Amino acid sequence: MAARALSRKSPEAAWRGGQGRPRARVSGGAAQPMQEKRWGTCIMTFMRLSARADYALRAAIELAAASSGHVTADQLARAQQIPGKFLETILTQLRRAGLIRSQRGPDGGFWLARPAAEISLADIIRAIDGQLLGVRGERPENITYPGVAEPLQQVWIALRANERAVLEQVTLADIVSGNLPEMIRNLTENPSAWV
Repeated sequence: MAARALSRKSPEAAWRGGQGRPRARVSGGAAQPMQEKRWGTCIMTFMRLSARADYALRAAIELAAASSGHVTADQLARAQQIPGKFLETILTQLRRAGLIRSQRGPDGGFWLARPAAEISLADIIRAIDGQLLGVRGERPENITYPGVAEPLQQVWIALRANERAVLEQVTLADIVSGNLPEMIRNLTENPSAWV
């Protein structure tokens, strides 16, 4: 999930990223452009999760929920409506990261390499997208700003710490059980978290 700095664009152009296609919202809600009067004053409008990381999380959750052990790529793709070829690449990345294992053949499939309670959401995201928060592809501690913008580095580091606090605390087992950590429940009970 990377912070995205926005330049002065119309709300529609910024919302579409200037590429003519709307951004998907992982939470299922429609992405809404900010009001026109606020565009020139904001640095970040939202955090993004790549489609690859979203698909990887959903596939890993399916594996965590599987009671039969092995699950085929086709079963995962159908269960979570993930494009098959895209999923194959994701599963390869998760396997190389040591998060899942696989077996070929008629009795083959995929399964978690360790218990679901030991795999955090952050583990999955890092395996697919790398670092949790980067600024122009760099780690925040490696970024410096001149003059009055110098404290901005501390903001990025604090943002990454908060992102880690959530993503490293929630495991695949938490998602499968539906029993999220108390900190997560407390955050989502605040109505302002939903807007």
